[in-house]
Amino acid sequence: MKANPLLFRFVRQVSVMSLCAGLLVVLCCGLISSDNFPQTTISNGLIEARLYLPDAATGYYRGTRFDWSGVVARLEFKGHNYFGQWFEKYDPKMHDAIMGPVEEFSALGFDEAPVGGAFLKIGVGSLVKPDDKSFSFAKTYEIENPGTWKVRKFRDKVEFTHTLTDAAGYSYIYKKTVRLAAGRPAMVLEHSLTNTGQKSIETSVYNHNFFMIDQVPTGPDVKISFPFEITAEGKGFGTVADTKNKAIIFNKELPKNEYVYTAGVQGFKNTADDYDISIENLKTNAGVRITGDVPMEKLVFWACSTTSCPEPYIRIAAKSGEKVSWKIEYEFYTF
Repeated sequence: MKANPLLFRFVRQVSVMSLCAGLLVVLCCGLISSDNFPQTTISNGLIEARLYLPDAATGYYRGTRFDWSGVVARLEFKGHNYFGQWFEKYDPKMHDAIMGPVEEFSALGFDEAPVGGAFLKIGVGSLVKPDDKSFSFAKTYEIENPGTWKVRKFRDKVEFTHTLTDAAGYSYIYKKTVRLAAGRPAMVLEHSLTNTGQKSIETSVYNHNFFMIDQVPTGPDVKISFPFEITAEGKGFGTVADTKNKAIIFNKELPKNEYVYTAGVQGFKNTADDYDISIENLKTNAGVRITGDVPMEKLVFWACSTTSCPEPYIRIAAKSGEKVSWKIEYEFYTF
């Protein structure tokens, strides 16, 4: 049978239009292929996790809010997934276009720096103070000195080392290992900070814990529990969310573009035993228990329609030549 050129042209045009429509959907939704970024996958036979790796040119996250190491794009245990893209639009330099149990250090030397001078974010680098306005975590600052990253990949862990020398008067070696525990459904974040400069380092660091277990929307199917009686005041508490029986619960699903927030969950004591938080998906019966080996300095809570985030802060202090270490463990379970 002789080919019909008009039919061939029509099919080709439809194919091109379909491809363009598909690309348009991808761009509008802010989704891009995960293959575009440096990454690695680790497993201990129980858990499999995919991590994005720091890279100033092609890394998934190049913002100036969060530590660039330990970005967990996906973690699977017994058919459940604990992380994912909770935000709509993606930009590598957007301050919160990031996933997983990511951490932010408070800015060092910002108030003392003159306009045009440098200040420090551990795990990011030396940044430029652009004007006399107050520091804002939502602002993307120019990176003057990104330091150097060294990454070592293993079957069940990834070791990150960030070295910064003479940046805003500070120098340090920051090490972070994301390790899957042998024979247990647990992920451990092991940290150390060595002050190699002359200035003392005094800062706070917290983990934002962007959990979205099985992508169930924030609402009555999500429960956050603590080992102590809690109280909380702030946006959405008493209406959308309540504190009850040592837990934060939701009375309804959070609408899109609304959030719940408190700058300070109250009730914990100055002991590492209270750094013990569980997040459970009551619809799919999957949960995670978060524990730390140092006391919490502060406990913030924030949630939007896609993710619920307890944010435990700890205090970090290291004089010249000193090294400090801390650890956070995530134990995954079903019930």
